[in-house]
Amino acid sequence: MHPLRVRPSRAVALPAIAAVTALALAACSASASGEPDAGGASPEAGGFPVTLDNCGFETVVEAPPERVVTIKSSTTEMLLALGLGDRIVGSAFLDGPVPDSLESVPAVEEPFAAEAPGSEATLALEPDLVYAGWESNLTAETAGDRETLAQLGVATYVSPAACKEDGYMPDPLTFDTVFDEIVEVGSLFDAEDAATRLVEEQRAALGAIEPDDRGLTALWWSSGDDTPYVGAGIGAPQMIMEAAGLTNVSADVHDTWTSLGWENVVEADPDVLVLVDAAWNPADAKIETLESNPATREMTAVKEGRYVVVPFPATEAGVRNVDAVASVVDQLADLDL
Repeated sequence: MHPLRVRPSRAVALPAIAAVTALALAACSASASGEPDAGGASPEAGGFPVTLDNCGFETVVEAPPERVVTIKSSTTEMLLALGLGDRIVGSAFLDGPVPDSLESVPAVEEPFAAEAPGSEATLALEPDLVYAGWESNLTAETAGDRETLAQLGVATYVSPAACKEDGYMPDPLTFDTVFDEIVEVGSLFDAEDAATRLVEEQRAALGAIEPDDRGLTALWWSSGDDTPYVGAGIGAPQMIMEAAGLTNVSADVHDTWTSLGWENVVEADPDVLVLVDAAWNPADAKIETLESNPATREMTAVKEGRYVVVPFPATEAGVRNVDAVASVVDQLADLDL
């Protein structure tokens, strides 16, 4: 069975989508999919179609996607790492440059949207799959809600690490969750061998890292000025810090990230500050804030210059998390403690 591809032309106006939707629904009613297996996927002969319970939404992929829109760096870099960059027809909302270790493609080097794209721009690229880093990337206000896109023959897949509903949000996020996504994406693209190799490489690299053993405490500052947005107890920051041997001073907050007042940061006085380097909130600006504020400049980590920097694209669940752990450990070793 070929993928359902009811696609509006590049010139189609959004009000005309309703008519296209009716055609898509008629086509969908004639299609069939197998019952899900214990892992959530339901391969038929030849491995397709594949049906997944993805963040509580039933995603059906009829055949390996050939035209993919990726939203967020984590999804874009996942496909590049699996050797599937040639399937990307458009990328959007990238959080930073692709690392030199990954071979890029024109659709990534020139994203079609700086932030979450709208549905018209997304449909103009005629995708058969939209792979999103956040659930909020797939709404009526952004790339399109998942049900409507499915009716138009466009499958959707959200990084499972970003699921927020009870029973779907990883609690806590672990490297096994990250590796499971690699395997699941491999199954969607008939790229199981590439996924297996990538997981083996990442497991080996993670196993080779020797965590810092000095019992250091740390605060993970992602963004925010008036009120810092920091890594909490169950998300990627906690996963990375724990693997690196750091004790997160905000680990008792049962969330992925959280807001934390400066008075609480000063009171915690962590040994190390992990600073996320983002284009909209670079690490240098964070350091300037810390060293100019009368309260924070008296913190031990600030007075001693104990900063560890992590690029934003490595801070969300994905193929760069293992490298992030290794980088944190290397930077800790260089600190004067």
